[in-house]
Amino acid sequence: MHEYIDFLSNNKLLSLAWIAIAFMLINSFIQSKISKIKSITNPEAVTLMNKEDAIVVDIRSAAAFKKSHILNAKNIPFEKIDKDNFLSIEKYKSKPIIMVCDSGVRSAGAANKLISAGFENVFNLSSGMNGWISASLPTTLK
Repeated sequence: MHEYIDFLSNNKLLSLAWIAIAFMLINSFIQSKISKIKSITNPEAVTLMNKEDAIVVDIRSAAAFKKSHILNAKNIPFEKIDKDNFLSIEKYKSKPIIMVCDSGVRSAGAANKLISAGFENVFNLSSGMNGWISASLPTTLK
């Protein structure tokens, strides 16, 4: 035990870095467990779309959406969702909704907005469109 104390006192910066990393990992784990939004993988998204008629909401720009998007996805740019403007999907409050962006990061924030607005089943595609395309899953042009 004495060796640990010596190491910590002799390597303060390294010790602080390890403590910070451990804190961030624990915080990330706890946040994912208490979050109302479930991050899902591509196969889970396909299952939701096929078996539960999930609605896919693509929050990328209209230009990116036109280049390619998931079949039957609805485009609501992030800026609209950020301003609580999701009237076009209001009727789907009780249906599963899969939020999609390029990488899965911005869509998590958009999913939080939908949860706050009373949407019940909101999911985040963890790999986003980049992961969807990398997995060679089908896309369509508008």
